[in-house]
Amino acid sequence: MMTETPTGSLVMKLGLPTTVSVLVTTIYNMADTKFVSSLGTSQSGAVGVVFALMAIIQAFGFMFGHGAGSNIGRLLGAHNTDRAGSFASTSVLFGLTTGVLMTVFGLIFIEPLMNLLGSTPTILPFAKEYAFYILLAAPFMVLGCITNNILRYEGKATFAMIGLVSGGVLNIIGDYILIEVVGLGVSGAGIATAVSQCIACAILLVPFFTGKTQSRLSLKSIFRDPEDPGRVHPHLFDWAMVGSIIAIGLPSLMRQGLNSISTMILNFSAKPYGDAAISAMGIVAKVIGFLFCIGLGIGQGFQPVAGFNYGARKYSRVKSAYRFTLVFSMILLGIAGCFGFIFAERIVTIFRDDPEVITIGTAALRFQSVSLLFLPITVTGNMLFQSTGKSVRATFLAATRSGLFFIPTILILRGPLGLTGIECSQAIADFLGGLTTIPFVVTFLRSFPPDGEPS
Repeated sequence: MMTETPTGSLVMKLGLPTTVSVLVTTIYNMADTKFVSSLGTSQSGAVGVVFALMAIIQAFGFMFGHGAGSNIGRLLGAHNTDRAGSFASTSVLFGLTTGVLMTVFGLIFIEPLMNLLGSTPTILPFAKEYAFYILLAAPFMVLGCITNNILRYEGKATFAMIGLVSGGVLNIIGDYILIEVVGLGVSGAGIATAVSQCIACAILLVPFFTGKTQSRLSLKSIFRDPEDPGRVHPHLFDWAMVGSIIAIGLPSLMRQGLNSISTMILNFSAKPYGDAAISAMGIVAKVIGFLFCIGLGIGQGFQPVAGFNYGARKYSRVKSAYRFTLVFSMILLGIAGCFGFIFAERIVTIFRDDPEVITIGTAALRFQSVSLLFLPITVTGNMLFQSTGKSVRATFLAATRSGLFFIPTILILRGPLGLTGIECSQAIADFLGGLTTIPFVVTFLRSFPPDGEPS
């Protein structure tokens, strides 16, 4: 399937389940925003603050997941299933350890952490309340990201979709019951998110323990003695494998981590304009995330195709899959951007019927809807380099959108342009990120050897 199915059909086959997965994931994030926003502007602002915390947790999950998944895809293309299992097991072990550490230290320092993420004095109590449950679920959130990405790189996107969709639906139901019916307020949203993440993680683990995947999870594959493969030897840990996972997954950590830092800076920049500004920018981030997921899902369908065929030395298929993914994503996001621009005010009103929030959110949403067309260039290029193991270029490009361009832009423009500078900064960063990616991708694709030759 991975080396003979027409690339456009294959990307769509793997991308559609992923698109459903990320859309549902984004919808339940938006459901949190919607239900909590009905409680008040400060409560709505708390969701925007804790969103940065969730991005940090997911950043490590994506790092281990993409780092292992990219290696697994290429190893399966070369028919090395044993090594693929070792990568999967190692990433799960390190991901769980990282998640537990985040839970422990996050709970100990929860108040300074919420202040660091941009809480105002009025938002802080609600942010702490919400973040408490998110931190408890951190190990499961990290593990869910890892298993989801490994399944996608193996071409098992349907299994990944089932896990994420189940968690998303449960989260929305939980939000309604715990907030609207039981009346638990912000705590209800936190509990619903934490429980749904745990259940989704459990579902995503099922294929690994029922023989549905080629990469198996086991301690033997982590601590394998080369002279006796059946013996577990804890002193023979493969640190080179860990280094490869981190190096290739670093772009994902960079992308998600900088997204969190950017959210922090955005919240601090919006502070002088009150809780309404923080709430509005948080709402816009969720809406743009939802529109972006339409193209992102197809792009994630491209990743296993690129990794597997690059490992199998079928470079023409990598080029073909990249071109299809880029064009298709740009068309989808162009349509989504038009929708977001035209209906910006109505969309923001759905989440918070506050005139100040609506005014700020409408302007920001329109700026970012225009820039949506440039996002596929950046993200698809980043996925191309990450899937083929080109970690340095992938890391640099991952740093452009939310880091190298966004942070300086908002720090420079918030002074002379005030609130307008805050509203348009992300759009400018998206435009610059797209322009920067183009020469990297063109040069890389032109460097491919003929099919069958070593890269």
